[in-house]
Amino acid sequence: MANRDQADITGLLAAWNSGDAEALEPLIDLVYPELRRIAHQYLEHRAGQTLESAALANEAYLKLVRAGGIRCENRVHFLALCSQIMRRILVDHARRGGSLKRGGNEVRMPLDEVLLAAQARGVEVLALHEALNALTRIDARKSRVVELRYFGGLSIEEAAEVVGVSAETAKRDWRMARAWLRATLSDRSSYDR
Repeated sequence: MANRDQADITGLLAAWNSGDAEALEPLIDLVYPELRRIAHQYLEHRAGQTLESAALANEAYLKLVRAGGIRCENRVHFLALCSQIMRRILVDHARRGGSLKRGGNEVRMPLDEVLLAAQARGVEVLALHEALNALTRIDARKSRVVELRYFGGLSIEEAAEVVGVSAETAKRDWRMARAWLRATLSDRSSYDR
């Protein structure tokens, strides 16, 4: 994204935070392509996935519109907010699908190639959500780094900026959280059999 766009985003965020509802539309015009890219990247190659990237990005947009002005300092913080919104949408979507019949219509998604290389079948969204909630109780920062990277598509550097740590600390958090999640999700899948 060009520096001019970054400045425009910052200005539009300031206006939106101040209650200028009209600032959201040009803000979304600048950020929406990135939301679509993140959603597409996230949903790509997901077996049995019934949610499309456009629908995920659009639902995130609608939640932003309904929320009104939200405190965001810059583009990275705005994308961090979007990652939380997308996570909630995906969890809600998985719950609706799973409520049709327990275990039926589960949305399975691989966490990432490094995290679950041994498990080609992927991780059910609700299992990941529960594991992240458990990790939050142990170490909220590590859980937040995973959320930002996995659901928001942020780089290590961007995630570090959001949580207020160095890039090296964020890298360590990412590695440790992946190892913890790998163990937790592997244990859970062995109990489910």
